[in-house]
Amino acid sequence: GRVEVPRSVTAVLGQDVVLPCRYRAQEQEQVVQVTWLKRGPGPVPTEVAVLNPQHGEHVQEPFAGRVLRHGHGALEDGAIVLRN
Repeated sequence: GRVEVPRSVTAVLGQDVVLPCRYRAQEQEQVVQVTWLKRGPGPVPTEVAVLNPQHGEHVQEPFAGRVLRHGHGALEDGAIVLRN
């Protein structure tokens, strides 16, 4: 399969923005978890959110209340919303 994301996303200060992420699965593949990471100045990215249909959605504390899953259902659409 392959991950499809836009090259860039434009956000407006004070408004919500959707960060799209779609996985085009091959036959017999199933997405079981999506993990969002934030790149920073250091060598190790920061975990933002984990989307898992069995264990639910977990958003790390610094991002709680500001990061939500955009879609519902299958995780082939792993988009998130950044609020405000």
